[in-house]
Amino acid sequence: MEILIVMVLVLVVLYVVTIRPQRQRQQQQQSMVDKAGVGDDVLTQGGIYGTITQAEGDDIVVDLGNSLEVHMTRRGIAAVLPPEEEEEADEAEEDEIDAEAEEVLDAEVEPDDEASVSAEEEAVTSAADADPAAADRR
Repeated sequence: MEILIVMVLVLVVLYVVTIRPQRQRQQQQQSMVDKAGVGDDVLTQGGIYGTITQAEGDDIVVDLGNSLEVHMTRRGIAAVLPPEEEEEADEAEEDEIDAEAEEVLDAEVEPDDEASVSAEEEAVTSAADADPAAADRR
């Protein structure tokens, strides 16, 4: 009798830990795909980004750019992408950070930090530059 109770308890834990969360994810994915409409940016199962231009029931038409349209079913959608406004805001923030980093780097580099070149080194470099065949001999 104790073994039966342990087996039932293991099955309940297995259901709660693995099966139930997986079903919830599948339902969320399905509702996201079902709600996708005209104008939404999507990622297909094949990894191609596009925009839905027509939708009738389970059939949709996805514009991939350059006047290329693909007819497919809703099951071919892997994800509905968020609106571009959020992405543009993120890109603007990244550009500001890059600009600040460049300013800091420019401030740290001083023209006095250039390495001095001796007359011998300059002569060797100049001779090698003057003779185009010298590069082939190296």
